[in-house]
Amino acid sequence: MNRALAIEFSRVTEAAALAGFAWLGRGDKEAADNAAVQAMRLMLNQIEMIGEVVIGEGEIDQAPMLYIGEKVGVGKGEEVSIAVDPIEGTRMTAMGQANALSVLAAGGKNTFLKAPDMYMEKLVVGPEVKGMIDLSLPLEQNLRRVASKMGKLLSQLTVITLDKPRHHETIKKNATVRCESTCYS
Repeated sequence: MNRALAIEFSRVTEAAALAGFAWLGRGDKEAADNAAVQAMRLMLNQIEMIGEVVIGEGEIDQAPMLYIGEKVGVGKGEEVSIAVDPIEGTRMTAMGQANALSVLAAGGKNTFLKAPDMYMEKLVVGPEVKGMIDLSLPLEQNLRRVASKMGKLLSQLTVITLDKPRHHETIKKNATVRCESTCYS
C-alpha cells in the first residue's frame, strides 16, 4: 500500500477523534459517534483512492455509521479495503471517561473478510502462546491451555474483558479467582 495513504489515514482518525472529543462527558453517545462518523467520512472522501468500507460498525446498535459497502475516496488511485470504528468506546466518551479510540485499518482490495455487522467473540493472547487458542473450545478450556503452555496455574493468569452487558454471563461463569475492578457474582 502507498505510504502516503497511511499518513492520510492518520489524519482521518485524528479528525474523528477530535470530533468525538467535543462530546466528551455530555452523556450523548449517539451524538459523539455521529460527529466522529461525519468527520471520518469527510476526510476519507478527500483521499485519492478507490475505497470501500468492508467492516463498519453501527448497524447492530442502530447508531451512526460508515456502512458496509460504502464507497469512499475520490474514485481514482489505489483500490483499498477499509475497516472502521470512528469511536471505539462511545459509552466511555459520553460518560467522560478515558481510553476511547478512533480506529481505521486498511489493506489492498479484498484483503479483509467481508462480514455482516455483528459482534464476534475474540480472544487475544501474547506470542508465547501462539497456536494454543482454538475458538471452537470453551473459554475456560482455552485459558487452561494458555496456562499450561506458560507453566502457570489457571489462577495465575490475568484475564481482561470489556465490561459490556453481553459479557456479563461469561464474566460471572469464569470469574472464580479475583476481580480487580468490576466483579459479577
